[in-house]
Amino acid sequence: MKNEILWFCMLVANFLFILLAYKKFGKIGLYTWIPISTILANIQVVLLVDLFGFGTTLGNILYAGGFLVTDILAENYGKKHAQKAVYLGFFSLIVMTVIMQIAVSFVPSDIEDGILMFNGVKRIFDFMPRLVLASLVSYLISQSHDIWAYEFWRKKYSAPKHIWIRNNASTLFSQLIDNSLFTLIAFWGVYPKEVLLEIFITTYIMKFIVAVCDTPFVYAAHYLKKKNLIEEAE
Repeated sequence: MKNEILWFCMLVANFLFILLAYKKFGKIGLYTWIPISTILANIQVVLLVDLFGFGTTLGNILYAGGFLVTDILAENYGKKHAQKAVYLGFFSLIVMTVIMQIAVSFVPSDIEDGILMFNGVKRIFDFMPRLVLASLVSYLISQSHDIWAYEFWRKKYSAPKHIWIRNNASTLFSQLIDNSLFTLIAFWGVYPKEVLLEIFITTYIMKFIVAVCDTPFVYAAHYLKKKNLIEEAE
């Protein structure tokens, strides 16, 4: 149960940090969270762990948290601000890939510990271009769909009490799009097909759980904004 406890702790910490960033820094806090979560999620996704008896990749909590951020922005500030956050995440992935590919191309020093550390980082980021391609495609398409879907459902269910409808109706299908594209592009040919299918199913289940659990935090962000409790950074 250690992995499951850690997973739950990461989920709670992720959502609480998003709310804290929003309360202390307003929109800038949410914009800042996007590159943090996007970059960390793409590092964590190379880690395969067992959760609830199934193999799955890490990174699903941080990546799914991006949908929470764009939903908060769409709810409290509108579609334009949410789309800006998506473009920021897209840009951060490109920058990370270029900078880290240059970094791991250096020749390491001949100190033994330094070589071990360098090779460890290199193994992660040598695989990163494929992950980034998968992330760029799935991220831009799924996040853009999420923003569109959120606005679509808000027009049909505009009352604050219906936040849960527009949040889940937009996010759950967007997560399915994201998971399908990312799994195929990132891992096709890397893992056997049965492992690939298991990763797809379990990762989506994890993202589904995260998406459902983030609903109270969208309500909390709406409340903070309504009560003028947000400290907008200058």
